Amino acid sequence: MAPTADDWPIGAALIQFPGTTRAGMSVQDAGPQHWSRIFAEVRAAGFDHVDLTDSWLRPGDLDPAGRADLVRALKDAGLGLTAISVVRRSVIDPRDGQDNLAYALRTVEAAAEIGAPVVCLGLHRPLLPEQQQAEWFWTAASDADPLQDGDAFMLAASRFREVGRAAAELGVDVSLELYEDTFLGTADSCLRMVDAIDLDNVGLNPDVGNIVRLHRPVEAWQEILAKTLPRANYWHVKNYFRAHDPASGAYISIPAPLELGVVDYRRAVEMALAAGFQGPICTEHYGGDGLGVSATNRRYLRDLLRIKLEVSE
Repeated sequence: MAPTADDWPIGAALIQFPGTTRAGMSVQDAGPQHWSRIFAEVRAAGFDHVDLTDSWLRPGDLDPAGRADLVRALKDAGLGLTAISVVRRSVIDPRDGQDNLAYALRTVEAAAEIGAPVVCLGLHRPLLPEQQQAEWFWTAASDADPLQDGDAFMLAASRFREVGRAAAELGVDVSLELYEDTFLGTADSCLRMVDAIDLDNVGLNPDVGNIVRLHRPVEAWQEILAKTLPRANYWHVKNYFRAHDPASGAYISIPAPLELGVVDYRRAVEMALAAGFQGPICTEHYGGDGLGVSATNRRYLRDLLRIKLEVSE
């Protein structure tokens, strides 16, 4: 049954929460008491779902007792799951690709165990020192995939296929995140990847925010969504103000609430529904009160879904 505007799963990303506690302990080791405090805060912001972003907590690296504690903490908070999002663990990373593949497989197992319907993967790599030092990491150059290397492309497809097959056996979907300078960096390359993988449970996360924030010419968000939404099974949504000065050639971007940035999400939601998208959604925002802005974005999305679904009936 298709979701309605009121029950469509819209989760909060946890990118704004650090991976260590104030005492310097890893969230991974902090246990359910700490996890429950964060979940209570997410719930108090109005969310009934959460994306377990693994920069905060790695379900794939929890033991069975830890996973059981996590399930209880989520239940006590009244939160469901939209997905587990795996961040900067490329399966073709030149140094850690094989380990990242094993981690992705563990994460799929964890997703099935804790009730996450989707595992979101990408090919973006750890932030370089220049990115870590920048005010906004996307303003500095990142490690790029060897985009002209057909063998590297097929290695990514093969490893994603391995993860996808394992996920299918467990009833979990895999979503591949659009991200610049990777084999998932353009709409066409995303389509080539899912075609090469050729599994029904492997689709796309068309996060156009990752593209419109770049300080350079980029593919139009309308064209990206027109091509990728028919293959989408999960969706990170965020927005940015974007400006270009033709005289100097300079581009600038800063995070914006969903309603105010350069991507027209009223149009984007309409396009998604027309393409048959029914997957979970995750609201993200960098800077400031990321959870508060994400909550505002959630309310905006609910209103849009209510309007667009009524119009389409």
